[in-house]
Amino acid sequence: MSDSANSLTVTPLLDRVRLPADLKGLGDAELKQLSDELRTEVISAVSQTGGHLGAGLGVVELTVALHAVFDAPRDKIIWDVGHQCYPHKILTGRRDRIRTLRMKDGLSGFTKRSESPYDAFGAGHSSTSISAAVGFAMGRELGAETGDAIAVIGDGAMSGGMAFEAMNHAGHLGKRVFVVLNDNEMSIAPPVGALSSYLTRLYAESPVQDLKDVAKNAVRTFLPEPLQEGARRAKEMLKGMAMGGTLFEELGFTYVGPIDGHDIDQLMPVLRMLKARAKGPVLIHVLTKKGKGYAPAESRADGGHATSKFDVVTGEQKKSTSNAPSYTKVFAQSLTREAHKDEKIVAVTAAMPDGTGLKMFAEQFPRRCFDVGIAEQHAVTFSAGLAASGMKPFCAIYSTFLQRGYDQIVHDVAIQRLPVRFAIDRAGLVGADGATHAGAFDVGFMASLPGMVVMAAADEAELVHMVATAAAYDDGPIAFRYPRGEGMGVEMPEAGVPLEIGKGRIISEGKRVAILSYGTRLAEVLKAREALAARGIAPTIADARFAKPLDTALIDQLVAEHEAILCIEEGAVGGFGSHVAQYLSDAGVFDHGFKFRSMVLPDSFIDHASPEDMYRDAGMDAAHIEAKVLDLMGVAVAKRA
Repeated sequence: MSDSANSLTVTPLLDRVRLPADLKGLGDAELKQLSDELRTEVISAVSQTGGHLGAGLGVVELTVALHAVFDAPRDKIIWDVGHQCYPHKILTGRRDRIRTLRMKDGLSGFTKRSESPYDAFGAGHSSTSISAAVGFAMGRELGAETGDAIAVIGDGAMSGGMAFEAMNHAGHLGKRVFVVLNDNEMSIAPPVGALSSYLTRLYAESPVQDLKDVAKNAVRTFLPEPLQEGARRAKEMLKGMAMGGTLFEELGFTYVGPIDGHDIDQLMPVLRMLKARAKGPVLIHVLTKKGKGYAPAESRADGGHATSKFDVVTGEQKKSTSNAPSYTKVFAQSLTREAHKDEKIVAVTAAMPDGTGLKMFAEQFPRRCFDVGIAEQHAVTFSAGLAASGMKPFCAIYSTFLQRGYDQIVHDVAIQRLPVRFAIDRAGLVGADGATHAGAFDVGFMASLPGMVVMAAADEAELVHMVATAAAYDDGPIAFRYPRGEGMGVEMPEAGVPLEIGKGRIISEGKRVAILSYGTRLAEVLKAREALAARGIAPTIADARFAKPLDTALIDQLVAEHEAILCIEEGAVGGFGSHVAQYLSDAGVFDHGFKFRSMVLPDSFIDHASPEDMYRDAGMDAAHIEAKVLDLMGVAVAKRA
């Protein structure tokens, strides 16, 4: 039974497609119909699962055309970021599971090599596809059993410097590789910078057709009327640049386009001819629209980038209600309050003004908020320059994306002791986005740097105080982390009060064993304490607040008054618990039989599920904390099923 039997969609052609090879027997008219059915199926599936809707809808025809012309999985189609891959997944044998997207034990929301041989390269971050494609192409040249390599990259992702590093290398190598520039005018936020302006002038009077011997008559002389109006942004090939050529040509690529990415009649002839005749690197410029074919997505400012479950007819999202604000909103509100008091406070984000909450800041302080595009390295060093000039920059980047700017954190911020404030969103396990977006490593890589102050909020009220702490701190770099999702519902302060640097707090007094919590596992620690109390065990609970500098006075007090300490944090080994253990070891505490344990994320990447499921699988929920304490105290308990 086809998956369409479980939905309201009627998809006779799509029902016949199990794998891309099934597209080979379809004519172009049938491919158009297939595209319509595929778009309907994507909308139906995402309405039930939530996920990245707009990006996939924007590449439906392109996905069909690529799979109809090229021969995956021998030919490697590499989707940059990967959130545009839902149509690809449906066409590559996973339609029967498409309604498990982003759920526990279901399909990943991104491409994933372990999931399918048709997912040539995994991607959860942007700007990596061209590098991977060049690697596949050179593997082919060196005898690997692979065919063509095709990178599909958005105009927003092209703002990442890595894309240009790869294009520069590809042009130098001169080997056949295809880059499809999916120009939809928009990444998650409007694309930033001179590159975007360049792309928005890419043709003036008619499409530029290089490869004239191949594609001269392959596409219409002019784009159809609906796209002409919307594409005035992208119209003129920048002449006079690099000795009269185009940017892409000077990088060694043959440029073809622009092409209407929603017109099978344009896509198919060009792709067929390029596959038959291209010899070196080729850039195919395709114009698309995010959310294409679904009015509620098209009308959204972000094109329907990320959505919860929704009603297909109205597009209304079915979001659960909560009395607690999200951590991201608390951060944004707190930073905005601080900025009203201090005109030197500025904010920096790397293409995520909505995700980091800085859109709120930008509305009130447009001249003091900077979206640098998908360029985390630049964001960090730009912030360092702002700090060196006397400003107070808050660099707000997801933990998983901050990894990309680590060299700049070391060299441009930490060594120079510049007071950049790092607001690290999406700390810990994030749920449906899975391993690629988990904030598992920032505690370790930040706390290892000399002079870096590293904090973690235990709840949303603590986050308010940590924003104030960062705003008041000028002695060097400082970082604070907080998770995705809603807060704990605690009483909120009217204003943030700067914390004493390196000082934690006792939450509840107990005896024998102390639990030293760092971050928002504190809520689960308190649940575990209730369960332990039923057994007559009352551990002391402390909130460390700081991983660096450590509150050594607090740790000394816990050692003096208890038999054992259990540390817990939402991060990988090498973070807070490791620093505590190093301190205790250097102090000779273990020489006298003192007991110490640390609970961290396991040494594995945890697949997507709900955050609750992920933390249970990681062994870091209240039940596992309770069991750890009992084991530490030598209390025998029945093994968990």
